[in-house]
Amino acid sequence: MNKLIPAVSLVFSLGLSGCSQLFDRHIQYETETPAAFPILTAVGFAPISAQPGDTQSQKMLLAMRASKLEAYRELAERVYGQRIDSDNTLSAMVSQHDQLSASVQGVIRGARVVKSYVIDDAYFTELELDFREVYHTVQNVQPQQRVRSVRYF
Repeated sequence: MNKLIPAVSLVFSLGLSGCSQLFDRHIQYETETPAAFPILTAVGFAPISAQPGDTQSQKMLLAMRASKLEAYRELAERVYGQRIDSDNTLSAMVSQHDQLSASVQGVIRGARVVKSYVIDDAYFTELELDFREVYHTVQNVQPQQRVRSVRYF
């Protein structure tokens, strides 16, 4: 009798787990494409003569890099916003200490350089961020889908 109890409980537990496999479902997903995609533009600039370097070519290359980074920073501000931290101390209604700092953090993918040019002593870079390209890039990496239908059988 003692040997029969484990065998009966094993058959009973297998029978219960087998019932749960009778019901299955098929979920159909679909992607939802936005109706419109904005195109953001940003301009960055840097003074050429203020750049460190021994030759005019070195200063020009550093100004090119700085203007491109400035344009990317402007795009990141527009996409992610800007964080503002402020500290102000008053004494007898007179400002004794006033400190303000700003920062931006984000990742910009898919931006392209539209133009680079020099005006007087400044190097300018214009960037463009087409959100259609960003959407397709994100969909290839992490597809965003919603449930279209669920069918049980």
